[in-house]
Amino acid sequence: METTVANLKRGQRGIIKEFSEDSLPIKLLELGCLPGNEVELVQVAPLRDPIYINVNGSHIAIRRTMALQITLELIDEETTPWANK
Repeated sequence: METTVANLKRGQRGIIKEFSEDSLPIKLLELGCLPGNEVELVQVAPLRDPIYINVNGSHIAIRRTMALQITLELIDEETTPWANK
């Protein structure tokens, strides 16, 4: 199932599928926001902006508008034996 980073629930994980290179700052690319990398939603601010994510061990706060531009393939927790439940 595909979604965006902005639509994740706390603790939910996904693999980055695609995004527009023009829309993401270079800093996010340097921190690991690249296709094929795993993203986990850590926390959302009270007004839903910014969003705090974990990308390959890097904890990053990004704006909701930016998170809407990153498409993910959700990781199915039920089929992942090492997932924390």
